[in-house]
Amino acid sequence: MFWSSKRPLVQVALSLFIIPLVHAATTCNGHSELCDRSYGNVSFVGAHDSYAVGTNNLAANQDYDVTQQLTDGVRLLQMQAHNLSGVIQLCHTDCGLFNGGTLQDYLTKVKTWMDANTNDVVTLLIVNIDDLPPTDYSPVFENVGLDKLSYAPTTSPLTNTAWPTLGSMIDAGTRLVTFLDNAADLTKVPYLLDEFTNVWETPFDVTDPAFDCSVNRTHGDSSTQMYLINHFLDTILLNSPVPDIAEANVTNGVSGTGSLGAQVDTCVAAYGRAPNYLLVDFYEYGGGSVFQVAASINGVTYDPTTPIATPIPTSTTSSTSGGGNGNAGSLVSPSQFIASLFVGLSVLFGAISVV
Repeated sequence: MFWSSKRPLVQVALSLFIIPLVHAATTCNGHSELCDRSYGNVSFVGAHDSYAVGTNNLAANQDYDVTQQLTDGVRLLQMQAHNLSGVIQLCHTDCGLFNGGTLQDYLTKVKTWMDANTNDVVTLLIVNIDDLPPTDYSPVFENVGLDKLSYAPTTSPLTNTAWPTLGSMIDAGTRLVTFLDNAADLTKVPYLLDEFTNVWETPFDVTDPAFDCSVNRTHGDSSTQMYLINHFLDTILLNSPVPDIAEANVTNGVSGTGSLGAQVDTCVAAYGRAPNYLLVDFYEYGGGSVFQVAASINGVTYDPTTPIATPIPTSTTSSTSGGGNGNAGSLVSPSQFIASLFVGLSVLFGAISVV
């Protein structure tokens, strides 16, 4: 055994080195059990297109803004960044379709929330749609103060087992992990990490509720990387995939065909380990079911009484649940039609691609 009563001096000497390793944080991401868990061995609920907030708008993927998302338990925030006249904006496919505001305004909200919640590790996933260099992003992080909270590994990529514990990240004050899906360069900005050498993803824009777990995108060895499941169901309108919000309760569910829980089970059976990131649309649908799935993966207790936001009725969800005629659920508002027409024509003529 490591400790021996026959070597008291060694015990004392070693204890001096062990004491600093005891985490000051006693609760990490809401659970004491996670403090000694490697970041690469934790599953986080993520908000797909977290900035794309709106009602009766087919370009929206969430009902509530980033502050509410974080408050409710979302810990991965995915976004799509565009260069609009020299300013980084968060837009859905094209800034003419949906402009979610500036990256700086968005990150200011993240910083405010993290300052008020010092025992939480948060992850950002930036889809760098315009291939901007990392040096375009770093001034924004510095302006809002998130550079000081950012985790910068001494080497990269990291295998899924090589990440520090949540407790050590919290103790060090480096509680923000940020991935760029392309153009990352640690020699220029050490805290903007390359996504696909560290993380692989399953297919996205899925329209078949039988979500699979195939490796869709990676630039590394998927057997040693963390991985993300894109668990948001789309339907096709004007040749373009749009969120199937009518099925969101089922899609976000704990069990059953097409549910988040079912895809997790499929992935665990295929790879022997759970996904690290569960990326969903309209996270509050299911009444907290997405967080229940994550808690089950992480081996922590889920409290069903934990308050979260409630779904905001749309013209589709309210009409289908309101007992109207059989065609009511197919009604599309003018704003939905315009957004869909823009996307459909753009995709048809190759002007843009939907992500």
